[in-house]
Amino acid sequence: MKSLLLPALVAVAAVSLAQVKSQELNELQQRFVDLKFGMFIHFNIPTYFNQDWPDPEGSSSAFNPTKLNADQWAKAAKSANMTYGCLTTKHHSGFCIWDTRTTDYNVMHSPYKKDVVREFVRAFRANGLKVMLYYSILDTHHKLRPNEIQQKHIEMVKKQLTELLTNYGQIEALIIDGWDAPWSRISYDDIPFEQIYKLVKKLQPNCILMDLNGAKYPKDGLYYTDIKTYEMGAGQRMSKEINQMPSLACLPLQSSWFWKNDFPETAVKDPAKLVSETLVPLNNANCNFILNVAPNRDGQFDDNAVAALKQIGQFWHNDGSKADFKPTGEPIRATNLAKHQPANSSWSNDMNIMDFANDDDFGSSWQSNPEVKNPWYEIDFRAPQTFNEIVIFEQKANIKKYKLEYFANNKWNPLFDGEKLERVKLHRFAAVKGERVRMQIESYDTPPSIAEFGVYNEPR
Repeated sequence: MKSLLLPALVAVAAVSLAQVKSQELNELQQRFVDLKFGMFIHFNIPTYFNQDWPDPEGSSSAFNPTKLNADQWAKAAKSANMTYGCLTTKHHSGFCIWDTRTTDYNVMHSPYKKDVVREFVRAFRANGLKVMLYYSILDTHHKLRPNEIQQKHIEMVKKQLTELLTNYGQIEALIIDGWDAPWSRISYDDIPFEQIYKLVKKLQPNCILMDLNGAKYPKDGLYYTDIKTYEMGAGQRMSKEINQMPSLACLPLQSSWFWKNDFPETAVKDPAKLVSETLVPLNNANCNFILNVAPNRDGQFDDNAVAALKQIGQFWHNDGSKADFKPTGEPIRATNLAKHQPANSSWSNDMNIMDFANDDDFGSSWQSNPEVKNPWYEIDFRAPQTFNEIVIFEQKANIKKYKLEYFANNKWNPLFDGEKLERVKLHRFAAVKGERVRMQIESYDTPPSIAEFGVYNEPR
């Protein structure tokens, strides 16, 4: 009997994580934000070069944490009452700290020769902590950088993420970096966001995907991420008073993300202030806070960092309260079909002409001339396009009643006729195919202004 049952049991155990029924996004967002506080661990080849951005040709022989102790990391996180950890599997210089088949530039070709990601996930789970992973799209070693991206780079990203989301059990969240940021200059079209998002959800339906560089997008719109993110060290700040989005904010305990020679003797951030001025206010504003702690070259936390984490745990405990935010719906994740297409409009105000509303810059705007009573704005696709979503963003909510139409079969066809008062005006509908899209504005407080007019064909 045992010999008959064993294969069946093994088969059940081998069921892919991707076959687990996906939970609703709102439920996943709630669960993530309610984790409240976790540990970022920047540990990679930059640790051995005294730089956050080392030489991309730096030898893998430099990576040699002779006393690596992931259990120490996990216990330090527990002492601070953190609920999870997130490790930098690959940073911008392209070195992989897991056993990957995609490149020789990895930990198995270093003196250490052990899978650090596996050691991390085992230690954190053994200590009752959840596991998240960080991955950089920008990769200067493999020349995945502006003006050099090829199809092989897209395939490498997919293969690496497949390894990370297949070989290490349930991953609560994946934090992506180096994508669509002013400093990386790799757009969501260069490495197609929609394809990567679909892959992640196929492999692990319940994994939250976060892009760490969403600062250019409006704080009340969910663009290219499941969670709004704020890198506080880069000056990104959310409004703690009015935030209604599920969010994540990050900051290092030390003076930078990766370990530096002076860390053992340099004071870390004050634990009491971190709790009272950062952690608690962020939690109160629907925001999960992830604090970075950098292991040293031996692969352990310095004594001053360990002591600070213990103090944080004395000042802060998870009170079990729940975040309170409105359901966001699915994020925008497809290519903006309107971007840089020919645009037209009624009379504009001075230099603020129509192409400012589809230039992929949320800081610029098309502005209607005050003399125009019934302004309109139009996008010409040059050729018929299929789409099922339109998003209009105003820097300040002003437009009230309006119509949306699309031009097909030599006539204008209705999409929406009504009122929306939000500054992010999101419209999802059954797919249509048209050559042009038009917005006719009927009521407003002051002369209308559109920062970005987006048109998408989202996967359903």
